[in-house]
Amino acid sequence: MGKRRGGRELLRTLSKKQRRHLREFGEEHPFYDKVSGRPEATQVCELSENSDKSSSESDTDTEPEQASVYHKLLATLKTSPESEIEEDEDESESEEAGESETEMDSEESQETGEAEGGEEDENDIADKEEAKDTGEQTLGEEQADGADASCDPSHGVIEEFTDVKHESEFSLETNFMEEESGDCNADERKSSTSQAFSEDPFKQHMDKEMEEKEVEKMSMLSKSSSQMKWPRLGQLTFSSTLEKRKTLKPDKEVDVKQLHLHKPLEVTWPKVNKQLLSSVNKPSDSCFTPLQKELFCIMNTYRDLFYPERTALTNGEEIRLAYCLHALNHVLKANAQVLGNNAKRRDQKPGIDNDDYRDQGLTRPKVLMVVPFRECALRIVHVFISLLEVNNERKIDVSNKKRFKGEFGSDPEEKPPNLKRPEDYEAVFAGNIDDHFRIGVAILQKSMRLYAPFYSSDIIIASPLGMRTIIGAEGEKKRDFDFLSSVEILIIDQADIYLMQNWEHVLHLMKHINLLPLDSHGVDFSRVRMLNLNNWSKYYRQTLLFSALQDPQINSIFNKHCFNYMGQVAVRNIAQIGSISHVVVQLPHVFWRLETENLTSVMDTRFQFFIDKVLPEYRDAIMSHTLVYVPSYFDYVRLRNYFKKEELNFVHICEYTKKAGICRARRFFLKGERQFLLLTERFHFYKRYTIKGIRNLIFYELPTYPHFYSEICNMMKATDNGMDATWTCTVLYSKYDAQKLAAVVGIDRTAQMLQSKKNVHLFITGENE
Repeated sequence: MGKRRGGRELLRTLSKKQRRHLREFGEEHPFYDKVSGRPEATQVCELSENSDKSSSESDTDTEPEQASVYHKLLATLKTSPESEIEEDEDESESEEAGESETEMDSEESQETGEAEGGEEDENDIADKEEAKDTGEQTLGEEQADGADASCDPSHGVIEEFTDVKHESEFSLETNFMEEESGDCNADERKSSTSQAFSEDPFKQHMDKEMEEKEVEKMSMLSKSSSQMKWPRLGQLTFSSTLEKRKTLKPDKEVDVKQLHLHKPLEVTWPKVNKQLLSSVNKPSDSCFTPLQKELFCIMNTYRDLFYPERTALTNGEEIRLAYCLHALNHVLKANAQVLGNNAKRRDQKPGIDNDDYRDQGLTRPKVLMVVPFRECALRIVHVFISLLEVNNERKIDVSNKKRFKGEFGSDPEEKPPNLKRPEDYEAVFAGNIDDHFRIGVAILQKSMRLYAPFYSSDIIIASPLGMRTIIGAEGEKKRDFDFLSSVEILIIDQADIYLMQNWEHVLHLMKHINLLPLDSHGVDFSRVRMLNLNNWSKYYRQTLLFSALQDPQINSIFNKHCFNYMGQVAVRNIAQIGSISHVVVQLPHVFWRLETENLTSVMDTRFQFFIDKVLPEYRDAIMSHTLVYVPSYFDYVRLRNYFKKEELNFVHICEYTKKAGICRARRFFLKGERQFLLLTERFHFYKRYTIKGIRNLIFYELPTYPHFYSEICNMMKATDNGMDATWTCTVLYSKYDAQKLAAVVGIDRTAQMLQSKKNVHLFITGENE
């Protein structure tokens, strides 16, 4: 007892910092050792130049040699005792009491012999030091934009960015080209490549000075289009308002040196893309896949692009690598231009104003990448890091990398076991599928900074919901969209998924992009391009739109919100064979055509036709086990209210139904206790449950995804009764559903159905197909 009481008295004499050090390292800090008058031999240990850097600044996974605990102990000497005392005074009493209890427990364990190796594991110590060092650096992740560090409320309130030193390292205004390249002969190299730089598509596109007549022409006249067929992309439509430009043709052979890629992308791209190259293609032939070659050929000309055949199961990674290469190439060139002009202005005589240095926009963000899930953002950042790392010896410095992995990564244990879903479902919903996020990325001087404030970022990666919550609505106090004013490349990937989330968020984003900012945000107007000052940014913005299908709402984004003066390129391939050919059960399909005057009256016409013509035929007890598939949630609510009003025997399942309600509805429908089942398309998209007991199927509207049609029809084979003769399938469509209809029945049948005077068409699938 005396020994323990003496230990407690010793703890009371130590400061909080000393007690924490005693708990972590098993001994008192050498700074507080009692030194006798007798001099002792000391050993000098030289610390590396980067020893004072936070481990969050560069979170490399593989290091040649781990730092010893003793070196880390010496590194703590840099903290002055005055600052430690100030920290002790700021901490709360409750926290102090909690720590004292922990220290008592650790003290008792040390007395029993565990104190002999009282030092913690080196990895744990590194984690604690990193958490301590990055405390101030992670504040104010998105600064004036008001965005949170993540969507997890556990991160607390984010304050303003206060790390001035870290901010200056990524500031374009305080850096120069010579420092970034590290080449003392940079001027000679620039002069030798001036001709090649003038042919650079980036230089040609951004240096183009439009006249007011051309801008008026683009806003007044309609676009002229031309058709062309490419080997891999297929049928392309080129459209432009200005004079017909040079016809774009695919390059048979692509040389990386002729693509005007910024260094080090010429070296890293073949290595990064090597894993996707087909075994048929030799490494010497091309560093692009056939699809990437044609896509990048269009991207590199800064034309708008719409590719509606992007699927997560087949070509998703090919397309992601291609647009990441283009976006990173654009950012590196833009930043290099600013840094080069910084050096020229520094060497320029004072008092001389030169208008040749207009090289930036009203705000710094140049690229906006809209993706549906956090997993997509994680993969994009990994591609950026791979493209910037020339070799294993030259690792780039990535700030907050460990924090990014923790918030955007996924835990394999979170996935339920024995969950069997289709392959396309597994590909889409792989990893972290949180759809509320946004993150700024700054790239400069062979380093990357994650969680950068938006007004200090080059690239913004966000989801539509993440952008909507920061843009806000009219009348809200906290809203900001000035950082979207000078976006030069807009990439919208997997646009079809946004139809299943909330398409209004995408439309809201498109309305607030490339608008004049409400505040100057400290910009140097002498460096701003005239196109930004004239509010012509939208005519220079390149939009890259990727989707898994052609939908009228997605087409409207490309047709109504893309004003690039270089023109637009859209892939317009039409499916020759529809998804109805994949129905394996023998089933008659009846297609009813709705006669409607205009697009706005389609919903009312469809509802009235359903309750007058279709529903009476299925109200008999014989036509039980009827599934009504409803793509639109608004139509679902309308039908649900009507069924309740008419007191029909039904159950309903939507994406908001709880698990208990889903199980109950499926059980009632399978046993025949409920005659109708209303099912939304979004529920099928997110869950992919197999609905058993279906005998009669009604598609209130054609499904958004063509393969959903065959999936729902093939659920009938799960019925054990085997009453094949009673199976029916009814589909409602109008002339405005031509694209969806072609994806289901094929282009030939669609042309016949739309031109025919008959309103009812019958097809048989299964054995007779």
